[in-house]
Amino acid sequence: MPELPEVEIACRRLNAALTGAVIESATAPGMVAMKTFKPPIDSLAGMAVSGIRRVGKMPVVEFANEVSGGGGPLALLLHMMSAGRLQLFDKRASMRDRASRILVRIEGGQELRLREFGTKQRAWGKLLAADAVGEDEMVKTLGPEAWPAPAVEVLAAALDQPRHLHPLLRDQRTIAGIGRSWVDEILWEAKLSPFKKGADLDADEVGRLHGALALLDDAISHYEEVVGETIPDKMPMPLQVHRREGEPCRRCGEPIAAIHYADRITCYCPAEQTGGKLMADRRLSRLLK
Repeated sequence: MPELPEVEIACRRLNAALTGAVIESATAPGMVAMKTFKPPIDSLAGMAVSGIRRVGKMPVVEFANEVSGGGGPLALLLHMMSAGRLQLFDKRASMRDRASRILVRIEGGQELRLREFGTKQRAWGKLLAADAVGEDEMVKTLGPEAWPAPAVEVLAAALDQPRHLHPLLRDQRTIAGIGRSWVDEILWEAKLSPFKKGADLDADEVGRLHGALALLDDAISHYEEVVGETIPDKMPMPLQVHRREGEPCRRCGEPIAAIHYADRITCYCPAEQTGGKLMADRRLSRLLK
């Protein structure tokens, strides 16, 4: 899933490429891709891109009217779910392209395309008045942004819940922008167990977790160096732990372990995060003693 660093760099590149570009047409060939119907997506025709930004893990494409007396500014709020990508192409997609969810065609031949890989087809968009984005349910329920990191006190208050850290940090209502990949990295950096409960963190552990959020800034800096004008399908993520099961930990050399779930994987260093304990694969439904 594209997470905060990946969405941030995509929005930066698209903002640089598209600000001022005039929309020729817009459509949503993907089944139920648009979650709003008023205004219709084809009302973007003739408007110009005024900016592209990010809120949590969601891109926001903003549009302004080029014609005096036209309607007010609009914003396209996008959620890419687990397999979506927002990219700019020099050629238009076929309307039969099964990966296409939302197509915003630019005068001159380019196309901003929300694509989704796989068969689930869950990525979506909402076209809203620009000043209504903050009131959308998906936005107003977000916790503080993970980058730039909130104050330690704010983070401590958000995490003060009797829930395991791994799902807690992935909950966008707790802190916005972190998903499955970066939560593994952050917990590894902080040397905290995925199964430690937020309410049980002491001041030192909260401080370590707060410091580990700097990994998001490091990732964005990494992308600034290695990602060109074209956003790739697969980002060159600078991951140390996630999906590195069996590889030596970069700090202590012990093998990275993993817990497999139906649709995801959690990776961690047993020596540094769980006191040497191996946590059972969830397919076994129990904790190894």
